[in-house]
Amino acid sequence: MIHLPVWLTDVKGELAALTAALVWAVSSVVYTRVGRRIAPLELNLSKGVIAIALIVLTLLLRAIGTGNFASMMPAINPSAFALLTLSGALGIGLGDTAYFAALTSIGPRRALLLEQTLAPPLAAILALSFLQETLSTGAWCGILLTIIGVAWVIGERVNGVNSDPTHLRQGIGWALLAALSQAIGAVLSRAALANTSISPLWSTLIRLVAGVLALLLWVLLRRQPLEISHKLLRSQQVLGVIVLTAFASTYLGIWLQQISLKFAPTGIAQTLGATSPLFVIPLAMRVGESVSLRAIFGVLVALAGVGILFTLR
Repeated sequence: MIHLPVWLTDVKGELAALTAALVWAVSSVVYTRVGRRIAPLELNLSKGVIAIALIVLTLLLRAIGTGNFASMMPAINPSAFALLTLSGALGIGLGDTAYFAALTSIGPRRALLLEQTLAPPLAAILALSFLQETLSTGAWCGILLTIIGVAWVIGERVNGVNSDPTHLRQGIGWALLAALSQAIGAVLSRAALANTSISPLWSTLIRLVAGVLALLLWVLLRRQPLEISHKLLRSQQVLGVIVLTAFASTYLGIWLQQISLKFAPTGIAQTLGATSPLFVIPLAMRVGESVSLRAIFGVLVALAGVGILFTLR
C-alpha cells in the first residue's frame, strides 16, 4: 500500500478539485466543437450513459479484484441517496445541459466567466445557510482572489466570438442557470458525503443515473425524437471523441469532484474546481492563440488565492 505524505492527505480534497478543473478545461474545448454538431441535450445524455457504464465496470473490476462482491451493492443511507439523486438531477441533468447550451451560444470563455465565477460563491453561501458550514476570513479572501483572477483571465474581449444580441442573451441565461444548478448540486452532494461513509465513486454513480433519468424525462416532455444515434453511427470520429471526453470529464471529472466535496468545504472545493480557465491558457498557447499580459496577471492573482486556500488546511 502506498502511503501519502501527511500534507498531501490533509489537502486531498483540494488536490482532487484542481485535477477535476484540469480535466474539465481540456474537455470544454472539445465539447465546444462537438456541440456544434450535436444538440446539448443529446450530448449530455450520451456522455452520461457512457460514464455510467464505465463506473459499473470499475465497480465490477474492483469487486473481482478484492473478491468482495457485496461491495457492488453497499448499504446507503436513504436520506443520502435522496440528496445525491436530487443533486444529480439538478447539477448534471439541468446544470450540464444548460452549460453546453451556453458554450455553443457565447463560447467557452464567456460561459466559463459566468458559470465558474458565480457557482463557487453561490455554493459557499448556500452551504453556510443550509449546512452551517462556516469559512474563515482567510478562506473567503482566498476564494475572492481566485474568482477575481479567473474572471480577469476570461473576461477580456475575444475575437471571433459570436456577439449577436440574441445569442448573447440566451447564452447568459443558460450560463446563469448552469451556475445556480451546479451550486445547489454541490451543496446537496456535500450534505450527503460529509457525514456518511458512502464512497465518492458510488455517489458519482447515483448522481449520474439521476441526471440521465432527468434528461430522459426532459426528452419525453418535449416530445421530440433524439437525433444523436444516427449521427454517431455516421461518424465514428464523433463517437470516439464523445467516449474519450465522457471518460475524462464525466467519469473522472465528477468522481474527482465528489472526492473534493467529501474532504473539503463546499466553497473551497467549488472555487478550486472553477479554475479550469487557468488551464485553458497553456492550451490556447499550444494552438497558437496569443495570450495577453492581462491573462497572465489574472493567472498569478488566481494562483495567490489558490495558495491561500491550501495554506489554510
